[in-house]
Amino acid sequence: MKPTLGKLFDDATRLTRGGKLAAATASIQRALRSAASRLDSGVGVALFDAPLRGPQPAGSSTPATRAVDPTVPSDPGAAAGSFETGTYTGASGTRSYRLFVPASVDATGPRRPLIVMLHGCTQSPEDFAAGTRMNEIATEHRMLVLYPEQAARSNSSKCWNWFMPGDQRRGAGEPELLAGMTRHILAARPVDPLRVYVAGLSAGGAMADILGREYPDLYAAVGVHSGLPQGAARDIASAFAAMRNGASPAVSDAAVRTGGTPPAIVFHGDRDGTVHPANGEQVIGAILEGVDDGAGELVASRATSAAAGRSVTHTVHRKRGVAPDAPSVAEHWLVHGTGHAWSGGHPSGSYTDAAGPDASREMVRFFLEHPRQPA
Repeated sequence: MKPTLGKLFDDATRLTRGGKLAAATASIQRALRSAASRLDSGVGVALFDAPLRGPQPAGSSTPATRAVDPTVPSDPGAAAGSFETGTYTGASGTRSYRLFVPASVDATGPRRPLIVMLHGCTQSPEDFAAGTRMNEIATEHRMLVLYPEQAARSNSSKCWNWFMPGDQRRGAGEPELLAGMTRHILAARPVDPLRVYVAGLSAGGAMADILGREYPDLYAAVGVHSGLPQGAARDIASAFAAMRNGASPAVSDAAVRTGGTPPAIVFHGDRDGTVHPANGEQVIGAILEGVDDGAGELVASRATSAAAGRSVTHTVHRKRGVAPDAPSVAEHWLVHGTGHAWSGGHPSGSYTDAAGPDASREMVRFFLEHPRQPA
């Protein structure tokens, strides 16, 4: 009988802790090869150097394996504007990107908001744009959208390296590169520096959380979909453990948070078999811990309702004493029955679930409620 994926990953964790890195690597490679052979029985998202395949829970969406060409919007004509290609080089490397600029945005006109969208593993900017429909929504609100692209030379599955210590802190690695790319767009385009936001899916969501916390002077608010909290992992073994069970207290407590706590909106499916839903709770928990001084300043309101065929538990955290319609500190959307997929996404992109609330619209609404305060 072949060993299960769980046993192979457990073996890799044990070998890593015992200092047997070569054996641990071999165990992980066996797991990935075994998982890849199950492609036809269901597909999961990889966060590392090869796709992690596994059966999806009942009710979850199956990521698209077909080729997509999202340079054409899912609703033709809805995203009126240019979808430009560019390259940025900084101290930490070079990455390509796509930039959507609505036709209604004039270079000499008022400065407009910018959303940085970080794709998940195996995805491309075009694929992510199609699945989230963010260009269409940005057209309505006259917002620019930047889609950085992870390079295969940095991760063969094009995952952002959120689990590597060198890519988790301000001033180095991928955070420095992505922040530099964002500043490049700010300098070149009519972008309002107080309305710059970052969001992502899966590995992109994990990196978005890192960017928000390490660069609160740049990003006014953060959107994390099916992602993990900063500090959830320090190596491959702890990354797999966090994906399966949520970050352990020992790992998360060891994360020295050097930045601030920008407002965050979190989406996660409660049937996510790739990144455990506990990670979404931990992203919210870290935000609240950074805001609440222990004097009970925060209050939460929770409601469960149906949205586009899914039951949703929506929790809003606000400072005590503010008006019910005042901007929140954080929002947590737990979408019941959804797997590892963008809620309310369009099937022209991969890793989407058409059912459930429209995560893109809710994120844009949340972002526009939270401009960064001038220094």
